[in-house]
Amino acid sequence: MKIRNWILLLVFLLAGCRENPIQIGEEATPTPLPTPLISITRPPDAQATVHQYLEAWQNEDYVGMYNLLTQISRDAKSQDDFTKLYSDAAIQLTVEALNFEVLSTLTNPTVSQVAYQVTFDTVLFGDISRDMQMNLALEEGQWKVQWDDSLILPELKGGNRLALDFIIPTRGNIYDKNENALAADTEAVALGVVPGNIGYNQFGKVDTYLSVLTGLTVQRVQQLYSNAAPLWYVAIGTTTKQEVDARYKQLSELSGLVMNNYKARYYFEGGIAPHVTGYVLAISAEDLAAYKRKGYNGSEQVGAAGLEKWGEDYLSGKHGASLYVIDPNGQVVTRLAQTESEPAASIVTTLDKDFQIQMQKAISGFKGAIVVLERDTGRVLAMASSPGFDPNLFEPANYNSSYQLPSIFGSEDKPLVNRATQGGYPLGSVFKIITMAAALESGIYTKDSMYNCQHEFRELPDQVFYDWTYTKEVAPSGELTLPEGLMRSCNPWFYHIGLDLYRQNRPNDIANMARAFGLGKATGIGQVPEDIGAVPDPSNEGDAVQLAIGQGTMLVTPLQVANFIAALGNGGTLYRPQVVEEVVSTDGQQVMAFEPEVIGTLPISAENMQIIREAMFSVVNNRRGTAYRPFLGVSENIPIYGKTGTAQNPFGNAHAWFAGYTDARLEGKPDIAAVVIAENGGEGSETGAPIFRRIMEVYFDGRPIMLYPWESKLNVTVTPTLEPTETPIPSLTPTFDPNATETPEP
Repeated sequence: MKIRNWILLLVFLLAGCRENPIQIGEEATPTPLPTPLISITRPPDAQATVHQYLEAWQNEDYVGMYNLLTQISRDAKSQDDFTKLYSDAAIQLTVEALNFEVLSTLTNPTVSQVAYQVTFDTVLFGDISRDMQMNLALEEGQWKVQWDDSLILPELKGGNRLALDFIIPTRGNIYDKNENALAADTEAVALGVVPGNIGYNQFGKVDTYLSVLTGLTVQRVQQLYSNAAPLWYVAIGTTTKQEVDARYKQLSELSGLVMNNYKARYYFEGGIAPHVTGYVLAISAEDLAAYKRKGYNGSEQVGAAGLEKWGEDYLSGKHGASLYVIDPNGQVVTRLAQTESEPAASIVTTLDKDFQIQMQKAISGFKGAIVVLERDTGRVLAMASSPGFDPNLFEPANYNSSYQLPSIFGSEDKPLVNRATQGGYPLGSVFKIITMAAALESGIYTKDSMYNCQHEFRELPDQVFYDWTYTKEVAPSGELTLPEGLMRSCNPWFYHIGLDLYRQNRPNDIANMARAFGLGKATGIGQVPEDIGAVPDPSNEGDAVQLAIGQGTMLVTPLQVANFIAALGNGGTLYRPQVVEEVVSTDGQQVMAFEPEVIGTLPISAENMQIIREAMFSVVNNRRGTAYRPFLGVSENIPIYGKTGTAQNPFGNAHAWFAGYTDARLEGKPDIAAVVIAENGGEGSETGAPIFRRIMEVYFDGRPIMLYPWESKLNVTVTPTLEPTETPIPSLTPTFDPNATETPEP
């Protein structure tokens, strides 16, 4: 009985533990066990902290690294000192990249030791690898790095540091294509005068010798000091010590002549193609750390512009160095690594020294540029930008630098700008070549299409545009075929084409053709900086007629124009212009060599190409051509195809253009394409064409033959009185006055 009562009591108590009593027939389910009130916390992974630290090092995130240090380590080393130690080590090692691998981990409850390998990929010494160990401590539930100097490099434990001892090779030379030096390290002489000390009977000798030594004309030498105070020093120019030594006896007898020797990077004859060669400068404070990481010691001069900058890796050679560990007392502990220096390579350009000098003289006196390309390859044979500058003035050791360098930076003419590749200009009537190509390719026009070219163009409502014949007060050209329209540079003919294509729902034909000719984008020369210009799509009929004659908001560089002119001459191939023929090591091995590179093809049929070429030929060779008279005599022997251009601008006289190519097919004398731009120079046939003629004379005859209309003798400018010639003036803005008595702006 008692047993039965106890069983009933137990069943009753168990049933009372449920919210709902067990019903008869209901199957009982297990009661869940209670959740423990205490959980077990596992310590963080020490390897994760090590990975985080080393990845931060890899990314040179020194702040991130510092934040992973123990409090004791941070108390012992400030963040600035910590950062400096790591950045200095990277500089001394010349680190390019850092790689790591974690090898093993040993962890106790509050301390951990992680073994890992670090590999430094360095510029000077190749790979340097070290097996290292990092100790960590658990602080507030996180692993922190117990830091000391050995975590940079084991050899630095105890306050040691790294030091480099350099061997710096001589900088490589820059040559013309005939291996005449354009830039080299040599002994030079700064030349100047104190006018009041020149003997009464020695002025002629002083002027003559300075002219011979510097390449300046006698007249220019006289101009430099003619208005100076008698006892002022007047800087004239530079020459090599070798040239001075060859005449030292005569020079030493000239009173008032001042000569100061120095040794540095020297640019011959006051700068031959200075915008191409560029110049060197001391490494700036802002760039010092970056250059040291490349293996420089900081005392070198490095390329700052032109080929000096482009070819820095070739011209600087490979620095040799020994990497030492130095103790806190300044004693050498060990030599950690060593590498031998390698001689610098030299750059051979595509330029011809004598031809380049003549081109610089040919455009002297104007703001403007000349570009001459080898028509069938893309080689740049000459690139002259005016005004130029003397790269020797960037050398602080040059006594004349402090006297003449400020005038370069202070000049409104911006002589450091390479107008050949960075000058953006409206193209004027030279652009009509592109408009003609678009017209022919549209299928709407043929070589037999006719237009009556009168003084006025009235196809736009309430607007009147004039032909150049109106401004010149000569008879209008009358009925012209399309090729004759180019020959006569008839503005109304091309206004009509631009408007007609726009109205026939072909508004972008001309702009698209211009882009296909390489305008509005880089030529890809790369070796000197260039601008891309602008080719806008016309947004209305007025834009369309202006673009058709190369006006409006379109802009081109002379190099772009020379490149598409060359393509017209070679059958339609656009080449990448290049100024480097080869890079050569000291033992004569080619490091790199010129290869013609095709960058595009003119989208013109062979038939239409020939129509355009014949029209360009008639510009120079037909009696009615706008450039017939300037080329009398020279075009009879050398087939010249060209186009005049007079581009209006809102800042004074029009810009004078001439662009053309030759088709002489002479053995050993490749045909060329050339472009001339004279800012505010007036009209294409009066200024551009004579300069282009001189290019032809120098290239094919080796010397200038005919004086410019504005010269009293070669390279000596007088106030011009130019005869009127039939040159297109494509707008109503004021034009160049052929009877003006002003000398072209320098």
